[in-house]
Amino acid sequence: MLSAKEQFDIIKRGAVEVIVEADLLKKLERSVSTGKPLRVKAGFDPTAPDIHIGHTVLLNKMRQFQELGHEVTFLIGDFTGMIGDPTGKSETRKHLTKEEVAENAKTYQVQIFKVLDKDQTKIAFNSEWMSKMTAEGMIQLAARHTVARMLEREDFKKRYQAELPISIHEFLYPLIQGYDSVMMKSDVELGGTDQKFNLLVGRELQKEYGQEPQCIVMMPLLEGLDGVNKMSKSLGNYIGINEPAKDIFGKVMSVSDDLMLRYYELVSEVSLEDLQKIKDDIRSGALHPMEAKKRLASELVNRFCAHTIYGVGGIPSAEQFGMLTVSVGARARAEFEKVFSKKDMPDDIPVVEIAWEGASMKLAKVVALAGAAKSNSEARRLIQQGAVEVNEKPVKDIDAELSPGEYILRVGKKRFVKVRSKK
Repeated sequence: MLSAKEQFDIIKRGAVEVIVEADLLKKLERSVSTGKPLRVKAGFDPTAPDIHIGHTVLLNKMRQFQELGHEVTFLIGDFTGMIGDPTGKSETRKHLTKEEVAENAKTYQVQIFKVLDKDQTKIAFNSEWMSKMTAEGMIQLAARHTVARMLEREDFKKRYQAELPISIHEFLYPLIQGYDSVMMKSDVELGGTDQKFNLLVGRELQKEYGQEPQCIVMMPLLEGLDGVNKMSKSLGNYIGINEPAKDIFGKVMSVSDDLMLRYYELVSEVSLEDLQKIKDDIRSGALHPMEAKKRLASELVNRFCAHTIYGVGGIPSAEQFGMLTVSVGARARAEFEKVFSKKDMPDDIPVVEIAWEGASMKLAKVVALAGAAKSNSEARRLIQQGAVEVNEKPVKDIDAELSPGEYILRVGKKRFVKVRSKK
């Protein structure tokens, strides 16, 4: 077993803030001396069906705690998910139904094991205790925090000052998240920097209930594909860990060079030394940013798609991973280069059959009927821009016509469709 100081240094790596560092070191020292693992929790509200790589910043830290021998619980906030976390919101969120939350939670329980060790992970639902809480119990819980403290929270403060509505149930969210820590008797809670208020409420409530307050490890938030907003499914700027390999690869390749380095820092498993070398080589010109991006894309495909494609449960062994990564990552890279670099055709082009109207039909209409454009007018615009190819030949004439037959259309860089006339 590693010493408390060695464990502390590993835990602190990549963290934005640890509250309180001295307390966490004491907890680790006690764990080492007694052989009793720390209870570590991180909560995730299943507000959308897929986990994205932004979530893996926390999941990777949970995995580190597992490797250090501590007890890790993945808490699914199926009760809090129905309320909706007000963090960072300028207006009241639409709450989800119990059925929607339950359906989303099913996917979480599968996807997390692409990062966490299935045999060492506990899964809990906060509805286990919250659904049993009586109205009297909720009043007693609410009595342990003040409105003044709630209004210290930045998003609540801004909405209050702007005279925007704040629903009473939104005040309950941080209380319930904090109460989760009480019920789980957590020693450490992990969360993003935007969760600081909620995490601190957990410490305060544990004191109120006579428990030793948990330590907090806050991780940075991962920006989405736009490089501006926090990665979010609702904003459409995410990379889902359950997406097909080619989609993960393509999305990574679409980010800016600066954001690529941010992804290397937060979700890649390269060592600090290797990361510094990548930065130095890009700066000196020894490594082209495009090549660095392809390496990152391959790594993420290797990690998240080998399990799906080859049916490997949980984390692959070193031997399995060594065999799988070559084929999965290399295949995604080759497919990307085939389509975007060499302008070759992908292997899985969808086929659409169309009933031709007469002896010929306008290319624009064929493109629209094939689903490669939203309308005839959009198809004409794409043709004018030179964004449409027929059998690998660019066509810019908006009046171009096609006779019945079979054609491969390329619209823009990514959309391919094989059009075939119905017999």
